[in-house]
Amino acid sequence: MSKRIRQYIGILAAVVVYYIVHEGAHLLVALALGVFKSVKFMGLGLQIDVCAEQMTDLQMGLFCIAGAVATFATAWILVLLSRRICTSRSELLKAALWYVTIAMLVIDPLYLSVLCGLVGGGDMNGIRLLMPEVAARVLFGVIGVAHIVVIWKLLLPRYKAAFKK
Repeated sequence: MSKRIRQYIGILAAVVVYYIVHEGAHLLVALALGVFKSVKFMGLGLQIDVCAEQMTDLQMGLFCIAGAVATFATAWILVLLSRRICTSRSELLKAALWYVTIAMLVIDPLYLSVLCGLVGGGDMNGIRLLMPEVAARVLFGVIGVAHIVVIWKLLLPRYKAAFKK
């Protein structure tokens, strides 16, 4: 399999895994709170719809932050397993998990620190029920910078070496 095909499959895997983890966390919280309404398909993405009128501000905040917490947890599990992942003989598995790890580390911090102000609040609408929006955006920005440092200093050298073998 060519390098380019592995990259495309890796990117596709990252998108699919991101949606499963992020929206899956929203779904689990909605089901646990008994407020699940439906799954809405919007363009290439999906969204978990809830009966917001039945939720307290705290519940809405927890529902909205659950996706980011789940992606961060998944990202850090993958970071901790990266040395082992890099010993895999499967170039496809390494490529897929490289892109999945990057997506999990970067997407939510980028969206919740910068992009939410440009393209609509999304999860930030609920997160700001838990803390001031400026504080949340700064927090996610700091997390994003820390994640980029982890990618640059730890993951990139590790995966580069693994792909050279």
